[in-house]
This record gives sequence, structure tokens and C-alpha cells, in this order.
Amino acid sequence: MSEIVLMSDPKVAAIPVAECGERLVDVRRGGLLSVDARKQDPAGAFMYLRESVLERLLKAQAMLPSHLRLLFVEGYRPPALQREYFEEYAGQLRAIHPDRSAEQIRSAASRYVSPPEIAPHSAGAAVDLTLADVEGRELDMGTRMNADPEESEGACYTDAANISEEARANRRLLGTVLTAAGLVNYPTEWWHWSFGDRYWALITGKAKALYGPMEINSGG
Repeated sequence: MSEIVLMSDPKVAAIPVAECGERLVDVRRGGLLSVDARKQDPAGAFMYLRESVLERLLKAQAMLPSHLRLLFVEGYRPPALQREYFEEYAGQLRAIHPDRSAEQIRSAASRYVSPPEIAPHSAGAAVDLTLADVEGRELDMGTRMNADPEESEGACYTDAANISEEARANRRLLGTVLTAAGLVNYPTEWWHWSFGDRYWALITGKAKALYGPMEINSGG
């Protein structure tokens, strides 16, 4: 397994953002994408993405075999909710590892929840998704979506060895179409893909990110 750059790495935060002002759009428009409600928030923010990210998801879906679909679970996440998720998981890690420094906890937490100040979800740039058949039955991906590293014994990592060959093939298919559409994966979470954020810029060698954190009411 190649070395993984975590969201907490200073190289990610060092990428400048040239906010392009692209609007957030409802991924349900046109009914082309299957949307799951398991991560629904009171304001319904989860169902929004930057317009170009949604366009790339639809391109990826068009590359799938006819009996399969992308199943969208979460897109935009308000900055306040991102901070809540990060602090909650960091708190769990502090309880498990009381001897670790604040920086060690921050780094470990970023395997599963991005630090709020650079979070791709809060930029409307990231999507959590999986594969399903046309009846909506999810394919075997090796772990449940949003399984943390402790729960899954590391099987949540995209290239994890401790999953079945079927799950590995399904992850490979998901990755093939999303990569072809221009998205990048966060390798500690097989379900997390993004475009236009700082992590995407770092991984693809771009000088600047296209999208920075925003509030839902500023995105159209």
C-alpha cells in the first residue's frame, strides 16, 4: 500500500483556494442520481454539491454497467456540522489513547473526519457514495459506509487487504469510473471522492483549489 497523505497533512492546508463561486445544486434534480437519506440533516444540506462535481458523478454513472447505479449518500456538510463530527471522533480517540498528543489525535482523527478548516464536504466538493443495483440493493464493498478504522480493523481503507475478492472488485469498479470522471479518492475511506477541493488539488498537482468552505445559503 502506497503512503497515504492524510487531510491533516500541512501540505493540504498549504494549497491556496481560488474560489470560483460555482453554486451548490440539488443532486436530485432530473432524477438521474439515486439518493439515500441515511445522512440527512434537518436543513437537507446533505443533498447539495457544486455543479461541476454533480456533472462528473453523472459522467461516472454513465460508465457503469447498465444494471448498476451510483448511490449518493452525502455531499455538502455545513462547517458547524463538520466541526461537530470532528470533535466527536477526536474525543473518542482521546478516550482510547489518553497518552497521545493533541497533534497525534488530530492526525488520527483525520483518517475518518477531515479537520473543519479544510474539509472537502464543507466546500461542496466531496461526496460519500457507493454502488447499488437497479433495485437499490447495495453491493458488497467490504465494510458498511462510514465504518471507522477502529470498527473495521482498517478495512475502510480503499486498498485494504482484509476484504473479499468480490468487495475488492466492486471498489475497483467504483474507483475506475469516478477516477475517469476526474474525482480523487481519500484512501482511508473507500466511499469518499472529491473534485475541486484542496486535497484534489494536491493529489492531481494543481496549484490551487477551485472551491473553499461555504455556507449553504451562499451557494444558490
